[in-house]
Amino acid sequence: MTANSLLNRITYNPKQCGGRPCIRGMRIRVSDILEMLAENVGIGEILEDFPDLEAEDIQACLLFASRRTNIPKLTV
Repeated sequence: MTANSLLNRITYNPKQCGGRPCIRGMRIRVSDILEMLAENVGIGEILEDFPDLEAEDIQACLLFASRRTNIPKLTV
C-alpha cells in the first residue's frame, strides 16, 4: 500500500470528534490509536478491541504522525 493510499484513510470532519483526524470516517481518532501504541498495547489487541479497524489503519496513523512531526527547523 502506498503512502498516499494510507493517508487517505485519515479523514477530517468538523462535525465529528471536534474536527480531529479520524480513521475512515469512523469515530476512532488517530490520537487514540497512537496513545494506545505508546502505552504498549499491541496491534493485535487494538484490532480485537476495534473490529472495524484494519492493520493498514494503524499504519496510516503512524505515517500521519510521522508526517506531522517532520517540521523543518530554520537556523540563522
